[in-house]
Amino acid sequence: MIRLKTIKWQIFPKNKKILKIQKEVVDVFVNSFSSINSSIHSLKSDEVLSIIRQKLLELGFIVESGKMKNQKIRVPVLYGENGVAEKYFEADAFNSENGIVIEVEAGRAYLNNQFLKDIFQACVMDNVRSLILAVRIDYKGNPDYDKIKTFLDTLYISGRFNLDLDSILLIGY
Repeated sequence: MIRLKTIKWQIFPKNKKILKIQKEVVDVFVNSFSSINSSIHSLKSDEVLSIIRQKLLELGFIVESGKMKNQKIRVPVLYGENGVAEKYFEADAFNSENGIVIEVEAGRAYLNNQFLKDIFQACVMDNVRSLILAVRIDYKGNPDYDKIKTFLDTLYISGRFNLDLDSILLIGY
């Protein structure tokens, strides 16, 4: 098992400086670390989100509050006749002023490739310029954060696949 002392984070592409609002989200995770440390706690993603929810609200994010339709955050993807949004993807949190969507993942982040779905959805969401992806550093002894970080390193370094995002901030908790 991996023993953690604090969260880890990496901005992609690596030639981008972390934005103030992104750093403030990192600080939310740092300040909540004792409650969400994946080497100690086996929390579901919704449980992690509930712990950090209030601080994200204070930063100007709208945050999912439950599984009911009216508690979810729906970000438009496609617009139909008369400009009516006809396709949405759900996000854990969204800040429209800064164009940032947050996804908090737990066990299925790497093994089930959920991080790839999160990247795809962020790329096609309206008014989304950056994705913050929070994943467990340790999932049942597997280094999910490190595996996803290596994947994103490869994606950006290869230069063969261009994402329509200014940045991806990967946070490991």
